[in-house]
Amino acid sequence: MDVYEAVTSRRAVRGFTDRQVPREVLERVLSAAAWAPSASNLQPWHTYVLTGGPLAELKKRAGERLAAGDPWDEPQYEQYPPALKSPYRERRSAFGEQRYGSLGISREDLEARQRAASANWECFGAPAALFCYIDRDLGRPQWSDAGMYLQTVMLLLRAEGLHSCTQMAWAKYHRTVAEILSPPDGLILFCGMSIGFEDVTAGDARTGRASLDETVMFVEG
Repeated sequence: MDVYEAVTSRRAVRGFTDRQVPREVLERVLSAAAWAPSASNLQPWHTYVLTGGPLAELKKRAGERLAAGDPWDEPQYEQYPPALKSPYRERRSAFGEQRYGSLGISREDLEARQRAASANWECFGAPAALFCYIDRDLGRPQWSDAGMYLQTVMLLLRAEGLHSCTQMAWAKYHRTVAEILSPPDGLILFCGMSIGFEDVTAGDARTGRASLDETVMFVEG
C-alpha cells in the first residue's frame, strides 16, 4: 500500500471482528512508528498495548462503571474549548449528525446516542487497544508530537491491512485505565486507540473533509 492509499483509506472504524492481531505485527508497526518526528527528538509518547485478558478486564470494569452510572473522572486536559467557534462548531455538529444519522438515531434521542457512545468502552469489539500517555509537565508542542506519532501508527496499521479508531473517550475513564496499566505518576492519558480488522458489515460512514480552498492558502511568486 503506498502512502497516498494509506492516508485516504484511514478512517475511524467503529466495528471490528474478533480476529486476533499478531504480536509481531504490532511490534513491527510500533517499531517503525518510533521514527515519527518530534521537536529535539523528545519522543514524548508513552505507549501501552492491551490484548487478551487485560483488555477484557478493562472492558469489563469500564462497562460496570457505565452500568452503575458513575460520573466521568475529573478531566486531565481540555478536549474542546468551552465555546467552540465557527467553522469548528459546524464541523463538529455535522460529524455528530452523520455519525448518529448513519445509525438511524435522531438528534433528540439522547438515550440512543448514549447507547451508541457506550461502544467506546468495548473498543468497538477490537481485540487490541493502544493507550497513549504524555508527561503532564510537557507543553503544546509535545502534544503535537504525540499526535504525529499516533497518525504514523495509524498509517502503518493500514499498511498491515488493519484499521483503528482513536478515542479521547478513554480519558474520561483514565482512573479505570490506570488500574490495569499502572502508569508512572506524572503521566496523563491522552487517548486510547482501538486496533483490529474491520467488520465490513458494521457499515461505518466516512465523514467528509473541508475543501482545499477552505483550509489551504497558496502564496506564490
